[in-house]
Amino acid sequence: MKFQIIELLFGKNTPKQMIPKVTLLAVFAILVFTVTPLSYPLFRYSSTLKSKESKQASSSAFDDLNELASLPSTSIKKCDIFTGEWVPNPKAPYYTNKTCWAIHEHQNCMKYGRQDSEFMKWKWKPNGCELPVFNPFQFLEIMRGKSMAFVGDSVGRNQMQSMICLLSRVEWPIDVSYKRDDYFMRWKYPSYNFTMAAFWTTHLVKSEEADAKGPGPTGLCNLYLDEPDEKWITQIEDFDHVILNGGHWFTRSMVFYEKQKVVGCHYCLLENVPDLTMYYGYRKALRTAFRAINRLENFKGTVFLRTYAPSHFENGLWNQGGDCIRTKPFRSNETQLEGLNLEFYMIQLEEFKNAEKEGRKKGLKYRLLDVTQATLLRPDGHPSKYGHWPNEKMTSYNDCVHWCLPGPIDTWSDFLLEMLKMEGVRSVQERLHLHTN
Repeated sequence: MKFQIIELLFGKNTPKQMIPKVTLLAVFAILVFTVTPLSYPLFRYSSTLKSKESKQASSSAFDDLNELASLPSTSIKKCDIFTGEWVPNPKAPYYTNKTCWAIHEHQNCMKYGRQDSEFMKWKWKPNGCELPVFNPFQFLEIMRGKSMAFVGDSVGRNQMQSMICLLSRVEWPIDVSYKRDDYFMRWKYPSYNFTMAAFWTTHLVKSEEADAKGPGPTGLCNLYLDEPDEKWITQIEDFDHVILNGGHWFTRSMVFYEKQKVVGCHYCLLENVPDLTMYYGYRKALRTAFRAINRLENFKGTVFLRTYAPSHFENGLWNQGGDCIRTKPFRSNETQLEGLNLEFYMIQLEEFKNAEKEGRKKGLKYRLLDVTQATLLRPDGHPSKYGHWPNEKMTSYNDCVHWCLPGPIDTWSDFLLEMLKMEGVRSVQERLHLHTN
């Protein structure tokens, strides 16, 4: 690596008399790139603490992040970070429900009486390597001057709220939303000129309520499978990173439209309308979303598909008394991906592969944020009944879809940061390859 840098500076045929100067320059460069990333976040951390007294109440669990504050190097060991096991992490959590105001009430499990806390004290250990705990200094430095959009359902919004809490050790964002709407929010981190936004869309494509009373327990909706939802597709063109997700809403009763005509449905019980199943609708919706992104004229960003996060209802369906009361993770040999979870996941992989192939022709980058396996192993991390006070009159069911904060979903940021760091490594390697060929 040192010799490649020297070649970039002076060319491959370096005169002998230049070697002392080259050596000095190389040593100086190594010192600069080693010391600066380590010290810079610490200075920023110090000034941030002085300006925000409220952070003094935060957990001290982030103290160990000083050891991880350097920016990525090309020596990162490559392995499949998405395959592994959950291992104990006594240093977690890295924020609490008292130190982070971004936690949605329905995911504020500790506030509403959850007694066990061990579900917050695990970290993901990939097979064959380590996955560093999310470092907010690194993330914000990498995201300096950039933007990120979360596009999808409320689980995607759950992920963004988790990230806001994790980043709170460095800086709180300011609300720069165009209008007051919890479904479409924009947050800005002024010190880093980093903007993060959430665009809520239930099915990724255009949808509308058709019959609130049936036939299923969540009513009937119309899906226009060949028309992307304009609420997000018209907003993302200027974003550097788009994190796409979806799936849970496709289990409800739906009528499918293509070219403005009914082509089928999923459990609609309408005469002369064939049941094409939820999987048909999900595949078509994903395909439409990807095609719409690839057709944007000015979009130059990276698209992340955050894969399906399985729910964990046991002893009944979600509307038939099902609940999630486990208090520790599964081991990888104790459960497996099957049924609906497997079908949705496989559809995602297939449509992602096709979209990535088409996007590459336009110079777009697609990345798979594959949280499915790790999330499958966490039946202990859902709110269940701990999203409201016991004496409140609630019509909602036990929540085994969303995630407590703090909780397992924080690890999605571990994955995302590692992927962003590898992007930097890939970029450096590509530049070196271009200069040396």
